[in-house]
Amino acid sequence: MKSLIRSMVCAILMPLSLTPVSAAAQTAADAAQAYPQRPIRWIVPAPPGGGTDAVSRIMAPRLTELWKQQIVVDNRGGAQGSIATAMAAKSAPDGYTILFTFSGPMAVNPHVFREVGYDALKDFAGLTRYTQQPMVMSAHPTVPAASFKELAALAKASPGKFTFASSASLQHLGGELFNLAAGVKLTHVPYKGAGPAVLDLLGGNVSTMISNPTAVVPHIRTGKLKALGILGGQRIEVLKEVPTAVEQGFKEFADVIEWYGMVAPAATPRPIVRRLNEGLVRVLNMPDVQERIRALGMTPAPSTTEELEALIRADHALWGGVVKRAGVKSE
Repeated sequence: MKSLIRSMVCAILMPLSLTPVSAAAQTAADAAQAYPQRPIRWIVPAPPGGGTDAVSRIMAPRLTELWKQQIVVDNRGGAQGSIATAMAAKSAPDGYTILFTFSGPMAVNPHVFREVGYDALKDFAGLTRYTQQPMVMSAHPTVPAASFKELAALAKASPGKFTFASSASLQHLGGELFNLAAGVKLTHVPYKGAGPAVLDLLGGNVSTMISNPTAVVPHIRTGKLKALGILGGQRIEVLKEVPTAVEQGFKEFADVIEWYGMVAPAATPRPIVRRLNEGLVRVLNMPDVQERIRALGMTPAPSTTEELEALIRADHALWGGVVKRAGVKSE
């Protein structure tokens, strides 16, 4: 008799317990089908007119055509991207805020700055990777080295003589990783932008520079600068003659890559996250969009949401280790 009563109670309660969950799932699915119904805020962690801003705007016209809604670019520079990232983390998780991000704010800043205002591993849902590109180390022609090994030998013979410039947190750590791998101490010279850093490198005021290829390739082509190597494991098309760090014996750089991507606040409903991924990847695969990205020396690299989230976790661990080993602090 007791068994029969228990069965009857379970039969009554089960639909009641499942109905709210099913209703919530159906509501989210319906919202995703109707998405988007108003303009989308596209937060860029850089001031207008710079390289990051230019790269981020490539997709906007095509997304507007696809979604029939305006993409409103909101530039929020400062603190190496942390200000914009913290703002995005606190935004409503409804699919109407997208953060255009990159390695620095997601994988480097949390280890370097005392308080960034967000948790890179918990506060965001990955949407898709956008591009990937290695960093390159270039040098002034007066530096008597043509490779990483030759630079390391010079730095060991003349401690404190050689410097490296950077204009972003990831590039700074790329130089620190070179110091650790080569057993040397190139002095870091930070800049607020790639433009001023390149000018000082061209003038011989700094010995070397860690940057993305876009900033230095034109000067390497004219012989005003020379490339010592690619800070990664794969050669790149725009500098195919330049060997990688791994080829030169620095295996610590095998997994090093600079990337751009898009994320949303973590609580954004998964059906909307999937719809965002589908739209962003569709635009990233358009030939004219890819052509514009490649013209900047970058490689289009659309991904699943899970792939971007895994990349963020891996880079977060990698660069956290470099920060600890090198004793890097905010400057």
